[in-house]
Formats: sequence, structure tokens, C-alpha cells
Amino acid sequence: MKKTGLCALISLLFLFLFDSGKAQTPLNRTVTLEVNRQQLAHVLEIISNKANFYFSYNSNIVKKDSLVTFNVHSRSVKYILDLLFNEGYEFKESGNYIIIRRKPIQVQLVTNQAVSEENQYYVSGYIFDDQTGDKVVNASVFEKDQLAYAQTNTEGYFKLKLKSRYKQASITVSKQYYEDTTITIRPKYNQQLSITIMPVEISDQTTIIGPYTFQAPDSIVIAVRSPDSTHWLYTYRKTDSVMVVEKTAMGKFLVSTMQQIQSINLSKFFTVRPYQVSLVPGMSSNGKLNSQVINNFSFNILGGYSGGVNGFELGGLFNIDKKDVRFVQIGGLLNIDGKSFTGVQIGGIHNTVLDSVIGVQVGGIGNFVKRNMNGWQIGGIYNHTGGRFTGAQLSGFANFAGKEFKGMQGSGNYNVAASSFRGAQVAGWGNFARGNTLGTQIAGNLNINWKDFEGAQISGLVNLNGRHMNGAQISAMGNINGGEMRGAQITTLLNYTKRLKGFQLGLINIADTSDGYSIGLINIIMKGYHKLSLYTNDVLPFNGAFKTGNSKLYSILLAGVSVGYGNDTLDKAWSFGYGIGREWPVAKKWALNTELTSQHIYLGDWDHLNLLNRLNINAYFKVNKYISLFAGPAFSVYYSDQTIKNEGYKMDMAPESNFKFGDKVKAWFGFSAGIDFF
Repeated sequence: MKKTGLCALISLLFLFLFDSGKAQTPLNRTVTLEVNRQQLAHVLEIISNKANFYFSYNSNIVKKDSLVTFNVHSRSVKYILDLLFNEGYEFKESGNYIIIRRKPIQVQLVTNQAVSEENQYYVSGYIFDDQTGDKVVNASVFEKDQLAYAQTNTEGYFKLKLKSRYKQASITVSKQYYEDTTITIRPKYNQQLSITIMPVEISDQTTIIGPYTFQAPDSIVIAVRSPDSTHWLYTYRKTDSVMVVEKTAMGKFLVSTMQQIQSINLSKFFTVRPYQVSLVPGMSSNGKLNSQVINNFSFNILGGYSGGVNGFELGGLFNIDKKDVRFVQIGGLLNIDGKSFTGVQIGGIHNTVLDSVIGVQVGGIGNFVKRNMNGWQIGGIYNHTGGRFTGAQLSGFANFAGKEFKGMQGSGNYNVAASSFRGAQVAGWGNFARGNTLGTQIAGNLNINWKDFEGAQISGLVNLNGRHMNGAQISAMGNINGGEMRGAQITTLLNYTKRLKGFQLGLINIADTSDGYSIGLINIIMKGYHKLSLYTNDVLPFNGAFKTGNSKLYSILLAGVSVGYGNDTLDKAWSFGYGIGREWPVAKKWALNTELTSQHIYLGDWDHLNLLNRLNINAYFKVNKYISLFAGPAFSVYYSDQTIKNEGYKMDMAPESNFKFGDKVKAWFGFSAGIDFF
């Protein structure tokens, strides 16, 4: 019995010791370690691996490259850290993390108070970094209700003037990468303060070391939170890369460096007032904090820098607003809005909106919208919308829409729609649409659409469509379509499409494949109808023709010569001309071709017109893939105004048996027969 009880006691003791060891916090875990001139960062890695926990620290306050030497046996992590760091550091636990940080400095909040007998009093003092004890430069100190503002100098000193008529007062300290700190002060007393503020964003300066991390990274961003959200934890918040008014070219020029710093520090604070009057930025009825105030009515004698407007704003030269502006904004030179605009915006030179617009923009030179626009942009030179656009862009020189466009672009020079387009583009020089288009492009020189197009392209020089088109291309010089053409290509010089399912009218028409009609002097279908003909007829014994197109409609270039050439005793003649034809399949090897040709017959001079027009109906027999024989009747109509015979040349090409229509026109029936190659 005693033996059994002893075993049970030993078991309980073993379980207790096991649970106690398992429950040890990171600082109390023991480590045996011998280190000789190794970098501090590497030593922290070894400790982390041996004790199975994570380190987190700000790399700006830890000298990672310093060399350390020590030898410990079964010592706690806390003991080793005290060896490695001086008394200015502390070590906090959060779960399985040890956070290394500087000890907060101890300062007295209020160092001096004195009652003020005037209508105003002053609060002054210094702002310190809670971790390092350093004085904080360019921190914003302000009172929200009175819109009083001050900024610390290079010594971290500030002086804030407040009004005595307010029964309560609280001042807030804000600084980028620090937590906002607000304290309540005693009103009507001049007083000096020493205030500490806590860093909350370390960004790429936070380093984390964990088990099995054998090389500590220099720029890992983490967020560490404790269950009770104690203030000494670092929390990384991603910096927003959105454009702000202070980063624009005019914003940098018109807003001072101190005002830009203020804007960064007070990015979370905005308030509302019914109106304000400004002379220039920083000189406002709302004081230096007008850039954080959203006004219902805003009047800027020269220029203003406000948080936003919900009503009406008028500026003699310029208006700058950090957030949304609604209803009416008029600037003698320019308007710059950091967020969205709704209403009517008029700028003597330029309007800039860094978000979206619903309404009308009128700029003497131009308008710029970073995101979407729904309404009208009217610019003397240029309009730009980075996102979707619905409405109309009208400018003297150019328009640009970055995404989907629905409406009209009209400019004196060129229009660009970088995505899909539905509507009309009208430009003096050229239009460009990158995406699918439904509508019309009209330009003095050039229209380009990169994808599918449904509608019409009309230009003074060239139209280009990258993919399929359903509609019409009309130009003076050329039309090019990279896909399937369902509709019409009309030009004086060149038409090209990959697949024709409509018709082409031009001097030269080219298509890879065709199921339509090409009408021109030269019609080339790459995978179509190509024939070289040698034949004789009742007018000239030796003739040749080149036929190209498709079986529905092909063009004919032809020439002929009489037997008199090379023999001075015989009168001679030669001809050249053009025609069109069509092949009508009858059977596997048989076809019927109808051809209409017109040719000039040269009879010794160019002073007279001798025009032979013929209708040929030929029966074709396909000997093989490359050779065909043909023959058939023809009907000729011949016009000639030549009355004097030239020596060595024929005089009358008509046979004796013919139909006469006056002195110049004769008609007769004849024949043609020959062979086709290819």
C-alpha cells in the first residue's frame, strides 16, 4: 500500500513538473549557450530557436551588427537579454512573442500654470517620443473646437493661442507614424506642457525573428497585438498610395511645406463649418486648420486650401480642396479636388479631380479626372478621364478616356478611348479606340480601332480596324481591316480585309478570302480566283487577260494585238482595257462565264477615242486543275470618232455586217475562244 502511494505521489510530481515546464513564458525559458564574437542579430536567432519563441523589435533601436561574447548555462532568456541590452530597454511578452523596445521616458505633464487676465491664453511646451525620448519635430498640435493650430519646431517646441471664452479645451497632438494623443487642459490659464506620443507605425523598420529563422530579414512588416491591446505594441498599417492634392504639381507649388506636413499629420481629422473666407492658403477665417474643414460656402479672395465644400466655392485665382466638393466650384485660374466632385466646375485654366466626377467641367485649357466621369468635359485644349466615361468630351485639341466610354468625343486634333467605346468620335486629325467599338469614327486623316467595330469609320486618309467589322469604312486613300469585314469598304486607292463578306470599292482591293464582291481596277483574293487567259476573237487575233477576284465577281485586265505588227505591208492595231466577270458552275467540269469588258483600240494616234465594249458568254471545260478551255459568242458595241486613217494602222475595226447607230457607233455579233491557266 505504501509502495502504491509512493508511485502515485511520484507520478503527480512528474506531471506537475511537466506542466510547469510547458507553461513557462518565453522570458522564463532556460537556455545554455556559449557565444564568442558573434553578431547580435545572429545570437537572437539562436536564442529564438533554442527556446522556441519569436522576437520582434524596431531595427532602428537594436544594433544588429554589434559583436557579443558570453557563456551561460541553464539561464533564463530574461537573464541573457539583460546581458545583451542596457537599462534603457525593456522586454514585453505577448503570447509566444518577446518584444524588445526602449523604456518609455518619464516626463511631467504640466510644468507651469498661470492665470490669464486677457481674452486669450497660451499653451506651450515640448513633444517627446515615448520610446527614445527624442523631441518630435513637425508634430501638429491643435484644438478641434477653436480650430487653433501650432506645429513643433526643430526643438520639438510649440506655442498654441486659445480663446478664453470657451469653457472647455482639449489639445490633440498628431504626427505621422504616431498615435494621436489628446489631453484636457485647464482653460484661461497660460501653461507649459511636456507631452509624450507613442509610435504606432514602424513600416519596414520592424524585424521579426522566430524559430528556424536562420537569417534575420531586414524589412519584414508585421502586426503584433496583445489580447488586451496594450499601447506598447506596434501595429503596421499599409501606407495608402492614393494621389492627394498636395502631390500634384500645382499643389506642391501653392501649398507650403508646413501645410503639407500638417495635412499628413491630420489625415484623420476633419470638421464642418458653415462658411469660410480666405486670402491665401493658411490665412482663413477658420485659421490654419481650414485645410481640415469642410465648408458649406467658401470664398477665396486669391486662393484657398480647404478640406472640402458642400455647397458653393468661389476663388479669385484658385481653389484647392482635399476631399469631396459638391454643387458649384468656380476658380479664376484652376480648381484642384482631392476626392469626388458633383455639380458644375469652372476653371479659367484647368480643373483637376483626383477621384470621380458627376456633372460638368469647363476648363479654359483643360480638365483632368483621375477615375470615372459622368457628364460633360469641355476644355479649350485637352480633356482627360482615367476611368469610365459617360457623356461628352469636347476640346480644341485632344480628348482621352482611360476605360469604357459611352457618349461622344469631339476635338480639333485627336481623340483616344483606351478601352471599349460606344458612341461617336469626331476629330480634325484622328481617332483611336483600343477596345470594342459600337458607333462612328469621323476624322480628317486617320481612324484606328484595335478590336471589333460595329458602325462606320469615315476619314480623309486612312481607316484601320484590327479585328472584325460590321459596317462601313469610307476614306480617300485606304481602308484596312484585320479580321472579317461585313459591310462596305469604299476608297479611291486601296482596300484590304482578311475575310470579305460584304463589298469593296476601290482602285486596288485585296482580301485573303472572300465571300463578297470586290469592285476595282485590281482585285486580289489571296485564296480566290486567279486566271491567265490566252484567246482569239473576231476583232483581234491575239489577246491576253489576267483575271483575279472570286467566282462571284472577278476583274479583268486585258490587251490585244493584230497580225500586222512586224509586217509593214499590213495595217495594224492594238488594244488595252478592263472588265469584270462571273463564273456560273454548271457541272463538275463545266461552267458558264459572263464577262463585260471595255477596251481602247490604238489606231495610230491618241487624239481620237476608239472604244470597244463587249459582252462575252463563254462555256468553260476544265481539263484539269490548272487548265481550262473556253469558247462562246460575243456582242460588241464600237464607238469611234476617228475619220482619217493613219498610215500603217487599221481604220475601221467593225466587220462589214453590223448594226449602225449614227456615224460613230456600230454593233455586231462575234465570238471568242481560248485557254485559261491556273
